[in-house]
Amino acid sequence: MDITLSGCASGIVRVTLTSPTEMAKIRLQTQKQRPSITSSSPSDLLPPPKYQGPLHCLKTVAKEEGLRGLYKGSSALMFRDCNSFATYFLSYSIICEWLTPAGQSQPDILGVLFSGGCAGVLAWAVATPMDVIKSRLQADGLGQQRYRGFIHCITQSVKEEGVRVLFKGLALNCCRAFPVNMVVFVSYEAVLKLSRGFTT
Repeated sequence: MDITLSGCASGIVRVTLTSPTEMAKIRLQTQKQRPSITSSSPSDLLPPPKYQGPLHCLKTVAKEEGLRGLYKGSSALMFRDCNSFATYFLSYSIICEWLTPAGQSQPDILGVLFSGGCAGVLAWAVATPMDVIKSRLQADGLGQQRYRGFIHCITQSVKEEGVRVLFKGLALNCCRAFPVNMVVFVSYEAVLKLSRGFTT
């Protein structure tokens, strides 16, 4: 319970700090770009990009949509991060405990690698549905708005594309999460062990 609540709390803190940057990232990734090579194709008629960079994107959104615009999609981000961080830390702790040999306080490096990889995959399995909704809400604003809010985005997305839409990108997220979080937790345990050595 302590680990679960701590994970949820870290998710809440993360949302307050990263929501504007997540929104800017999504806007920049989804806006159409002019081709870099001059040609006579119809794509030359595309208008210049609305956002020239992350800071310009944040300023433009704040000017056009107010401060609330910077936190668009934060409700979905909150559900994503609170649940995924709780799953992330809890699953890592449980798997490490399973893999720890009798008489030792933690598993060997292979156990840490496996535990970290599995924790990352499980966290993204929980996070992906809300990540899809979060991205759609944050991208909504480049043109005419499609979604009135969090619930409307979920119902419209499922109505138009089926429940499978909530799991778009899950396989890719899991393939990325396993090796990334193997490295994350091995580094975490190594630094923790090093810092304990300095304090003793």
